Amino acid sequence: MRYIVKDVDAAVSFYIEHLSFETVMQAGSAFAMIAKEDLTLWIAGPKALASRPMPDGNVPEPGGWNWFVLEVDDIEAVVASMKQAGVNLWNDIVSGVGGKQILAEDPSGNAIELFQAT
Repeated sequence: MRYIVKDVDAAVSFYIEHLSFETVMQAGSAFAMIAKEDLTLWIAGPKALASRPMPDGNVPEPGGWNWFVLEVDDIEAVVASMKQAGVNLWNDIVSGVGGKQILAEDPSGNAIELFQAT
């Protein structure tokens, strides 16, 4: 999975601090790979190859309605920590069939769903 970000260092710090990812490799401010369990996230900054304009002139940018889901053991604790750090949350924790979920936002506006199974 790849996310386009505004600032690679800020993105790497966010995912390590709030979601327990580990750095696999980083190529300066252009690109990084971080991982958590079986998920490897490719972080592409403005200088990365993946951020170059498409033939039609469209430029890849952060944000949108695509996201990945991270299962957490204690969603309330993770959300409380994120709130204290000023992380933008798109909604409140909602409960439904199978568990609870909330959408958080990384520093570039990319969505991450946090999910706790019940």
